[in-house]
Amino acid sequence: MSDKKIMVINGPNLNLLGHREPDLYGSKTLDELNAALELKAKEWGLALEFIQSNCEGKIIESLQRAGQGFFGVILNAAGYTHTSVAIRDAILAIKTPVVEVHFTNPAGRESFRRVSLLAGAAKGVVAGFGARSYELALYWFTLNV
Repeated sequence: MSDKKIMVINGPNLNLLGHREPDLYGSKTLDELNAALELKAKEWGLALEFIQSNCEGKIIESLQRAGQGFFGVILNAAGYTHTSVAIRDAILAIKTPVVEVHFTNPAGRESFRRVSLLAGAAKGVVAGFGARSYELALYWFTLNV
């Protein structure tokens, strides 16, 4: 197993992938997304740990834990992206780089989704490429090994 471990954190309602608005989020389930990402990670010499929570506090606790020995974080905070100062503060509190990801392009959606409270605290943002957004974020970590 690689010592370059990436935590993949998925926020609220992402446990419903494959069923929830497939026209926006695709037909892959979260388990299928994770399995495909796991294959890429192994190919690229990285290890993954997956977290999904509908609770803001668990996302914050996961970020804090990631700050103690993880190589990086891929974070899809979902709806919390637009509302959570606490998750932003958790990102700022750790030295571990965080890449924010989104299936859709928030800038092309409803006005309330166009502002990310997290983007300024994250190392970067990958959005609008469906499940590939995760793979692109993971690839960034291979460039920084």
